[in-house]
Amino acid sequence: MSFTRTSETICSAAARWCDPAESARLLRMTRSRLIGFLLWLALFPLATAHAASASYRYDTVHSQVLFSISHDGYSRPFGRLHIARGWLRFDPDDWSNAATELDIDLAGVDMGDADWNAAVCKPALLDCAAHRYAHFVSTGVERKDDRHGVLHGKLTLRGITRPLDLPFTFNRAAKTLYGLHSVAGFSATATLDRRSFGLTAFPGSIGQQVNIWLELEAIRSDDRASPSKEQP
Repeated sequence: MSFTRTSETICSAAARWCDPAESARLLRMTRSRLIGFLLWLALFPLATAHAASASYRYDTVHSQVLFSISHDGYSRPFGRLHIARGWLRFDPDDWSNAATELDIDLAGVDMGDADWNAAVCKPALLDCAAHRYAHFVSTGVERKDDRHGVLHGKLTLRGITRPLDLPFTFNRAAKTLYGLHSVAGFSATATLDRRSFGLTAFPGSIGQQVNIWLELEAIRSDDRASPSKEQP
């Protein structure tokens, strides 16, 4: 059999590949599928990592924010705030994809006295009417050891956003005593200069540095029961 006849036979059996236009189209299709497959391979570990990180919502009953600031040098009174809402993504074994975002209700500030609460909420200080919520969103986490790390993020207060680092302790993640929820618990601290957020009133009687403590509990999102149903 001659070479010409052999080529004709092959082309007759696979006519699409012998046509230059069709061959180019099939080549482009093959290349596109290969690129898609390679992208899937590259993103698959990232998708797996996110899948391993559980989603949580903050327990607004058992989470608190405490702050303290100098009162004319005589003492450092405490105030208390509550988290209004927020979410957390966390895997106790792998913190690399941990992230969080939350709102703190400034209008609910509790200084232990109704008149003092109202004074702190005035426009010269927290300005609760115009800026009811302080907002924090994380930008990364730095793990120090199995229980300690630093959460890097941005705090928005009175419409002003500044970077804020929160050294924290991972306390535990487990089922609660009555088995209703899976909870992750954290303790964190921070120090900020109130002037960075436009809080410049009463410089002679109110200190500049504000110390903050956060005690946080977050419930896995697949636990549907209300946090208030399980006490204490």
